[in-house]
Amino acid sequence: MPRLKDTYKAEIVPAMMQKFNYKSVMQVPKLEKVVINMGMGDI
Repeated sequence: MPRLKDTYKAEIVPAMMQKFNYKSVMQVPKLEKVVINMGMGDI
């Protein structure tokens, strides 16, 4: 998960600050949890 967090901090946060005119990094929504669900079908 560190790779996703690094990408979020380096690329997504600055882009969101520019797009939504946030004045502080603390205004940008945080990434808290990622859940991946995969169905196995009928077993």
